[in-house]
Amino acid sequence: MKQEDIEAQILLSNNTPLEDLLGFTPNEFDELLYQPFGENSPVQFRDIDDATLDRIPLFRIAEEYLKIIEREKLIKLTPKGALPKKVMVEVYAKNFLPDEHIESGLIKLHREEDCISIMSARHAVDLAGLAKKANGKLSLTKKAAVLLQPAKRQQLFQEFFKAFTSKFSWCFNDGYPDEFVGQIGWAFSAFLLHKFGSEPRFTHFYAQHYFKAVPVKAFVSKHHPPELSEDFFRCYGTRAFYRFFLWFGFVTIVDKGSRYDGMDTFAATDLLDKVFEFEE
Repeated sequence: MKQEDIEAQILLSNNTPLEDLLGFTPNEFDELLYQPFGENSPVQFRDIDDATLDRIPLFRIAEEYLKIIEREKLIKLTPKGALPKKVMVEVYAKNFLPDEHIESGLIKLHREEDCISIMSARHAVDLAGLAKKANGKLSLTKKAAVLLQPAKRQQLFQEFFKAFTSKFSWCFNDGYPDEFVGQIGWAFSAFLLHKFGSEPRFTHFYAQHYFKAVPVKAFVSKHHPPELSEDFFRCYGTRAFYRFFLWFGFVTIVDKGSRYDGMDTFAATDLLDKVFEFEE
């Protein structure tokens, strides 16, 4: 086969829509995986108004956290570099994202690790370059001082969201083996939710679609293929739905499963299409 024929075949292959990729071509899918914020990505931020931003729980946590730093000027961290209890309590009291273990009384809010959502928001804020530590004290960066102006609120959200999805490691909060499951290809999961989220579905449904499209290695076993591995389903569900879509208000739990099976059903909220524009 001639070189030009090989090149033409590769070009055709890379631009042919594939069913397992939800109709995307391999080239388009690469954008979703590796350049989700690029100008050629099929997912783009919309112009987001304040009413919409007010409904995004994890962003409200991050925003409140930054406002406390702005008010206090400097916050003394614990000897281990964690947030002091009074800051955690003040943020949690806003009730943006109630924690079931804290609400039930199973856990008392004493340390940063007691509330995963606040701890995750704090780390994403740091990674976004909005807060800095020096000599055991926390303060705002110049970037944050600018973005906390009311006119810059949408930009603040975008900076926080980008840091949460591309810099903060989602495996930080769990013990699952593959650090990329759920996080790489989050934009593809958002597309799946956009397409199928009008009906309540188990996370298994989305995990199966995700596995067909996104390379997964850590759960592969000749005895237990990933499509049959409960660990894979739990990992994907925990990261993509409970600690991403739910934290950002993109889904709601329609039916709560039993305490033993953990099989909740999720549906997309209107926030998903208010935040993102999906090019199909």
